[in-house]
Amino acid sequence: MGAMLRWALVGILLSVSLLGAIAARAVSRVGVHEGYAPTQPIEFSHKIHAGDNKVPCLYCHYGAMQSRHAGIPAASLCMNCHGLLQKETAELQKLRETIQLQRPVSWIKVHNLPDFVYFNHSQHVQANVACQTCHGPIESMARVRQEAPLTMGWCLDCHKQKGVGSKETGTDCIRCHY
Repeated sequence: MGAMLRWALVGILLSVSLLGAIAARAVSRVGVHEGYAPTQPIEFSHKIHAGDNKVPCLYCHYGAMQSRHAGIPAASLCMNCHGLLQKETAELQKLRETIQLQRPVSWIKVHNLPDFVYFNHSQHVQANVACQTCHGPIESMARVRQEAPLTMGWCLDCHKQKGVGSKETGTDCIRCHY
């Protein structure tokens, strides 16, 4: 085999290896959206509500106490407070309009897990895991953003730190994957 052919094969092999490494890195980051902070149809500030006004997370996201889903509150829940307040803003007008038209607000989900992952909010709430553990300093966010990577390794690290390590209580694959 000639020297040029050998160098060509080495070049091809290196190129294929490099592309394989890039592809493996990309696949390992599937679903990781740290920093994702979409613009919502109605601007909602957790800083004002949960931070400044100290509204507890579970007041609005009451589903997290008994369900795997925390849930997005209905616009009517917002009006429990805003119906009493005199302040009027463009965003509150949008909220009132959706209620009058009996349309749900089309919120954009920020924290997404792959379909093959089972996560139960109620188990974490009942174990006294603070919302900020996964959602970051939500009470300081004018716009919600994904703070944590929410990867399997990240979750397992948290379980290990909290001492949730036996197969029955937190690191058995079937608990999160089905």
